[in-house]
Amino acid sequence: MAYRKRKNPVDLPAKLAFVGLSATAAGFNDFIARAAKDRWSPLQMLEEIARVEMADQAKRSFERRLAQVRLGRFKPIADFDWNWPKTIDRPLIEQALTLDFIEEARNLILLGANGLGKTLITKNIAYAAVTAGYSALFRSAAELISDLQCDSPHHRRERLALYCRPHLLCIDEVGYLSYDSAAADLLYEVVNKRYERGSVIITTNRAFKDWNTVFPNASCIAALLDRLTHHADVTLLEGPSYRTRESQSESDARSKKRRPPSPGRPPSDEQPPSGGQQ
Repeated sequence: MAYRKRKNPVDLPAKLAFVGLSATAAGFNDFIARAAKDRWSPLQMLEEIARVEMADQAKRSFERRLAQVRLGRFKPIADFDWNWPKTIDRPLIEQALTLDFIEEARNLILLGANGLGKTLITKNIAYAAVTAGYSALFRSAAELISDLQCDSPHHRRERLALYCRPHLLCIDEVGYLSYDSAAADLLYEVVNKRYERGSVIITTNRAFKDWNTVFPNASCIAALLDRLTHHADVTLLEGPSYRTRESQSESDARSKKRRPPSPGRPPSDEQPPSGGQQ
């Protein structure tokens, strides 16, 4: 039987993309060239298609989760100065970076003054979670509360579902602003719906006994803290702000550059330190 040439062979990549094999379609010419060169069997071709598509799906899934978490720019944990805070539980934080607490639906509360790295640590844990295949959200307390303060009960339920869905929810800067009792109720709803179901990381500059000043006249504070801390590790960071130290170092460096060198002494080659802790 004579071989009949297929019509419109160039349409095959489009057909592959149509049935969901977009990665194979994108690299179609290279795929055919490698298959011909190495004389792949039909089974080898199918295995390669499966490998390429699975890798592409994993990549797109990671990119989607990373966009959803909204981490912005941040320094890697490798650049964190563990010696700067006077008090920090490094073993606990390094254990959190293994993500075991997510499997156990435990919470993590980072408590300390500004500029000691609470946000940096939280963003690195969230990034590690996304890299490991977990879903995560990172929002400031102000963003989360503002998002939930809507007039429509239907929209509020949808947004509550959004914050309850991911494996890890990171709420940054609780205590930096003051809110009313309605805001406390919204935060309680989020924590309550995630209770024993999904992990929460909280960063705060206020001791728990002072949360009544963050949410004045809120009747749910005791219940909120009860659920938040029931299955949780609470760690304290103490020390002066790293940003203050960095600003002083940069100011000193600029002063040295402006100051004329002493007679017979070459100018200093010192450079100001780079980076900082959040």
